[in-house]
Amino acid sequence: MLMLTENAVMVIRDLAAQQGAPQTAGVRITADESAGTFSIDTVTEPAPGDQVVEDLGARAFLDPQAARLLDDMALDAAVVEEGAIEFSVMQRPR
Repeated sequence: MLMLTENAVMVIRDLAAQQGAPQTAGVRITADESAGTFSIDTVTEPAPGDQVVEDLGARAFLDPQAARLLDDMALDAAVVEEGAIEFSVMQRPR
């Protein structure tokens, strides 16, 4: 299962709070295997079939393809220039 780093937890919680979203809100990660890319969007709840990853109030919802591709990985996040948010995926620390 995908792990959220401490930075990802803080960023996801802040994103949900900025949107004035309910406590069920989080980020949804979808995979486009043919393009080898992922999309991340703020949503109010998971879609049917999503895997839910929750850590310290931060919630990430993974579509089935993303859940399979990101199994045993870690999601990190950083705030970069001009307040933009950058997510990255890395090997899960052992």
